[in-house]
Amino acid sequence: MYLDGSTTLPVPTATEQAEDILALLGDRSTLARQPDFHIEEAAGKGELNAHRRLRRDIFVHEQGLFAVHDLDDRDDDPRTLVLVAKDRSGAVLGGVRLGPVDDGPDIGWWAGGRLVVAPGARGPQGIGAALVRAACARAEAEGVLRFDATVQIRNRLLFRRLGWQSVREVMVADSPHVLMRWPIRRIAAQAAATKAPLGQLLGSLPPPPRGYVGDDGAPVPGTDVIAACDAIVPSMVERDPDWAGWCSVLVNVNDLAAMGASPVGLLDAVGAKDAAHAARILAGLGRAARAYGVPVLGGHTQLGVPAALSVTALGRTDHPVPGGGGRPGHAVRLTADLGGGWRRGYRGRQWDSSSHRRTDELRTMTGAVAAVRPAAAKDVSMAGIAGTLGMLAEASGCGAVLDMAAVPRPGAAATGDWLTCFPGFAMLTADEPDAPPLPAGPATGAVCGELTAGHGVGLRWPDGEITEAVTGPVTGMGTA
Repeated sequence: MYLDGSTTLPVPTATEQAEDILALLGDRSTLARQPDFHIEEAAGKGELNAHRRLRRDIFVHEQGLFAVHDLDDRDDDPRTLVLVAKDRSGAVLGGVRLGPVDDGPDIGWWAGGRLVVAPGARGPQGIGAALVRAACARAEAEGVLRFDATVQIRNRLLFRRLGWQSVREVMVADSPHVLMRWPIRRIAAQAAATKAPLGQLLGSLPPPPRGYVGDDGAPVPGTDVIAACDAIVPSMVERDPDWAGWCSVLVNVNDLAAMGASPVGLLDAVGAKDAAHAARILAGLGRAARAYGVPVLGGHTQLGVPAALSVTALGRTDHPVPGGGGRPGHAVRLTADLGGGWRRGYRGRQWDSSSHRRTDELRTMTGAVAAVRPAAAKDVSMAGIAGTLGMLAEASGCGAVLDMAAVPRPGAAATGDWLTCFPGFAMLTADEPDAPPLPAGPATGAVCGELTAGHGVGLRWPDGEITEAVTGPVTGMGTA
């Protein structure tokens, strides 16, 4: 009731609006198939309190796990999310809580918990299972790489059926539980999609020079020249030609930098539907070449064809740094430019740290490997940080462990996105633990792991747990 005496009608929910429309259309069959509940993030204090009331009713009064309430510091963390299941009227039938485990920076380790379903809503509807699935999906969407839950023993079978893995039995509130983990295979899937076919595909070619299998560049026999060649994904050349041109220089100069080579020049091959499209590609390429101070020596342009772009870069060094020069016991260092932000249209996939940098800054970063000459170095590329580390370890004939709390990361990037994106400038190096850092100017560097005996890449968390990121060889090309 307003002060002037007028009244307002209740605003229908989105579900009610959809049902009204279907009723007006006479679509009774669709109405009959409408689910009895839906899951969404809790909206406002009312739904959060409804979840907490259910928790008190079940964990305190029904099960006696807690004496007065089950609230803890996770409830006060603003990063904590609550998903609720609601019926068609909007009443909360159940809920689940998820969020970062630690109070410090979010390093991609989350836990789920406080899963509840109202007594009258339990049964064949499967609300509890749906809430668990929704929590897993949301955690992965938030860039989480480790997702745990402490589950009451009687619910272990449900979680196993949903794909969770048992870790070990634990006690919670003096009651036996089991620590379970949702397997997140994001890193392994990316490595498999981008690099796994290489070993078989390249098996028919003459082998590269010994010691340089799988390297970012190729030493030209009998010279001090390093050659590198990269092609840009055609769909990117089609929809974002200027950025594709920039990246064609960026990736090639980084490949030379990983081997400690100074760039000498570039050759380009451009395909475009017309002259206007080719001009946009070449504008981006030319802008990047000037920014990095590398001349374009020549190339080839073809019009009236699907979009395509590849660039060959030539550099020079007397002592190439191999990607496979690491050994067990070597410290792993990530040196990355954390400046910039997500490239528009590529959020979570491409971090643009280079387009705003001055030439002297770019040259300092790309000359850092040459200044120190570590035992092994690889430019982080399509396989992401963890996948590229797997390639370095594979070429070195060993495995690797990455310390998640020590990985340099921009605050605007979720951990899962950062470890799987193309990061602009990011260099992985391996060397003796007391080796000097890379003098990479504006880039940030930190020791964040080590090479180990074995194979694959593990992620080490602050509690000492190691989860698998890459279980075996990345490329299948073998050791260098």
